[in-house]
Amino acid sequence: MRSVKVYQEAWPLHTPFVISRGTRSEAVVVVVELEEDGIKAVGECTPYPRYGESVESVLAQITTVIAQLETGMTRTQLQDALPAGAARNAVDSALWDLEARRHKRTLSHIAGVQLPEMVTTAQTVSIAEPEQMAAAAKLLWDKGARLLKVKIDDRLITERMVAIRAAVPEAVIIVDANEAWKSDGLAARCQLLADLNVAMLEQPLPAGQDSALSNFIHPLPICADESCHTRESLAELKGRYEMVNVKLDKTGGLTEALALTQAAREAGFDVMLGCMLCTSRAIAAALPLAAKVRFADLDGPTWLAVDVEPGLHFETGKLYP
Repeated sequence: MRSVKVYQEAWPLHTPFVISRGTRSEAVVVVVELEEDGIKAVGECTPYPRYGESVESVLAQITTVIAQLETGMTRTQLQDALPAGAARNAVDSALWDLEARRHKRTLSHIAGVQLPEMVTTAQTVSIAEPEQMAAAAKLLWDKGARLLKVKIDDRLITERMVAIRAAVPEAVIIVDANEAWKSDGLAARCQLLADLNVAMLEQPLPAGQDSALSNFIHPLPICADESCHTRESLAELKGRYEMVNVKLDKTGGLTEALALTQAAREAGFDVMLGCMLCTSRAIAAALPLAAKVRFADLDGPTWLAVDVEPGLHFETGKLYP
């Protein structure tokens, strides 16, 4: 018989995190703990209001499967019991962790993946005035980050991006608009980013308006984030995006994330691995995907004033699994 604990935590950030949707000062997560035969396991998720989630709704969803978890629910059974999203991710992650600990192996070994000694992760530059963003990018570069993810809204795009590129002329830059743009003017903005040698643009338009990207000739790859949750998303994205951002809180855990990554590659998409604001527990659950993607954006815990113990080993722009 398994025991199950479910609870929420709030982790303050050392610096406000600003994207087009607003500002965050803490990471609020939901944790699932399982214990079976003396083995303790844990899973974590970040409820995301953009997807209609709250701490309360996620806790309520998890509560509906506690009885089944206590009597041995498997990951396969979980896929049918809960929809894709944060709640399923917390439970799925805990079940993966339980299996890995039971067999005294790493999660990556259980998933059949060989991880590199070091994973290059994007470091995020959040929205501010152009000179502030340029200074933040330069500081990250000086500390060792080589892949920068620039958050942007629909203001001062040229000023911000020109200032950042001037500050870090050699950095690999990806830009995330978080659905803040409209189709009007998109071609000119894409050309601006391409001229500044930006490697990829993430989710420029609101999910649901992807049809504007059909037959839209653009000079840099465009990645679907809010528009891609599970394998069921892929058919609508074909011919509109070149890349998809896989996040465990969207897929509902590593089980579907592994399947989505494989299906995306088979369909011709490049893959990015992303995260929410979270602790090292959530990043550890996603690590088996890190060797399978073009870009990894796993800097969530680096925004925390204090991470969970024991945490993963981060250096600026680098993660050591």
